[in-house]
Amino acid sequence: MKIIIQPLKGTRDFYPQQMAIRTWLYGKIRKISESFGYQEYDGPFLESIDLYAAKSGEELVKEQSYVFPDRSGDLITLRPELTPSLARMVAQKQAQLIFPLRWWSFGPFWRYERPQKGRSREFFQWNIDLIGIDTPEADAELISIIASFFEEIGLSPQQIRIMVNNRKLIDAELSELGIPPEKHIGLFKIIDRRNKLSPADWEAYVIDYGLSASQLEALKAILNDLSLWKKSPELVTIFETLEAFGFSEYVQFDPNIIRGLDYYTSIVFEAQEIQGDIRRAILGGGRYDNLLADVGGQPLPATGFAMGDMVISLLLEKYNCLPKDIGETPAPVLVTVFDRNTRLASFTLATQLRRSGINTTCYLEPDKLSKQLKYADRLGARIALMIGPDELTNNAVTIKDLKAGEQQSVNRSEVIDKIRAILEKPST
Repeated sequence: MKIIIQPLKGTRDFYPQQMAIRTWLYGKIRKISESFGYQEYDGPFLESIDLYAAKSGEELVKEQSYVFPDRSGDLITLRPELTPSLARMVAQKQAQLIFPLRWWSFGPFWRYERPQKGRSREFFQWNIDLIGIDTPEADAELISIIASFFEEIGLSPQQIRIMVNNRKLIDAELSELGIPPEKHIGLFKIIDRRNKLSPADWEAYVIDYGLSASQLEALKAILNDLSLWKKSPELVTIFETLEAFGFSEYVQFDPNIIRGLDYYTSIVFEAQEIQGDIRRAILGGGRYDNLLADVGGQPLPATGFAMGDMVISLLLEKYNCLPKDIGETPAPVLVTVFDRNTRLASFTLATQLRRSGINTTCYLEPDKLSKQLKYADRLGARIALMIGPDELTNNAVTIKDLKAGEQQSVNRSEVIDKIRAILEKPST
């Protein structure tokens, strides 16, 4: 027995059912992005590793990126994220672009990580960014886009919440504890891991980093203070703006949200499941005001977020938010073939339907009618059409509504209107 070559670890095969989910998700992403006036763009799948080495963080560059030399010896990588590419693209044509920019993208990315539930090495990701506005209202718009998306796909504030924080606020609090600024970035990464470790392991991690026992207790008090946001004018404005946008129920303050990437400068946020077994962040983002200058452009404020397709797909299935007919054939009509003498008439009818805008599958060869109807039903088709000798003689077509179990014979000139009338009715 021949051995079937397996896909690479951490990659996925998209059979029609999975591809339909991905396409449906892409359609919802497009709808929400465009509803806020954002334009679609994309960047190359290959980039110089130097683009990420500057600001993305050592872990992403040295441990998670697929890095290899090209034939000239230059180190390149499959893109692990899009924000640095976006910054480079904007920097290249900064004088020609109209600001503020509102851009979005949905495409493939690669990270060398341990595959697990909600995480693979190859994934698709929604990226959306607002560049050129340095106000909390801009951050609030991005958060509103997230909430609007959740609302559109049927996830409620009781299931999903967007956690918001301000790194500048935590920076100030750390300084008040006597922790020197050069240790803040490292401590941010430790805070980012708080929910991934046991309390004892996390506290030992903090002490090993050089904090005293009293500083540890003070840090824990900061991270448990859910009213700390009132000390941040930016957060106060964000929550006021979200109230005006009508999405405040989806959002709450969490001082533990810090985000691991080095380029974030102030506001950061993550979306999480409120209760359940999915512990990974659904999406994450924040403000990155220095990245444009770091890749050679003129300084520009920017904010944005990214959402991978895997965790959100798990949640859509868990909460039954996917359409019931997803993955079924895109053609609601199947034209059967009675025998070889009538097959050309069936083919002609199929073409007529397609030219009228009705997606149609044709069986292509004579077979038992029961087998053809079973095939149509398994595909999820709504209607089967039959042209036998009697129909040819009477210039008629037999229409079978597979969902309702009803059948009728109509004149050939009426078939398109009859099909449309059936398709407009809800299936039972």
